[in-house]
Amino acid sequence: MTDDDAIGEVLVPAEDLARRVRELAAEVSRDYAGKDLVLIGVLKGAVFFLSDLMRYLEVPVEVDFMAVASYGSATKSSGVVRILKDLDASIEGRDVLIVEDIVDSGLTLSYLMRNLAGRNPRSLEVCALLIKPERRKVDLKTKYVGFEIPNRFAIGYGLDHGERYRNLPYVAALKD
Repeated sequence: MTDDDAIGEVLVPAEDLARRVRELAAEVSRDYAGKDLVLIGVLKGAVFFLSDLMRYLEVPVEVDFMAVASYGSATKSSGVVRILKDLDASIEGRDVLIVEDIVDSGLTLSYLMRNLAGRNPRSLEVCALLIKPERRKVDLKTKYVGFEIPNRFAIGYGLDHGERYRNLPYVAALKD
């Protein structure tokens, strides 16, 4: 698979991903001990990160999913967000942690935060595997961050380009 011409430099090697996911799980486990934690995975990109993170959590947890559309096949967010799949359960009075693959402009996540805050959770935080600080368009607090990456289009470990490359075991840059 690595002989694909579209796969550029490796931004985050598989070993670094595994180590950081374990560290994040330890932080989340400490912060949510004795709480009623619900992880909300943002489909499809966060599936790898969410499932790896969950395996290392040492606190009881429930999982739910949302699917939102903002990218399509383009490489930049449109800022227009549609909910394609909503939560199955109520989050009212619960401690909610949104698990996101990447925070780019922050527009999609900002919309999601406002939407979920309106459902009256006890707490609402974000755990993002990757952030691109130089692309940020909105002020957004991200409590847990795996890695800061440069402003390159990232693929692998759940991240796609035209629905391809999600299965790479590392994060790479898409070649221009």
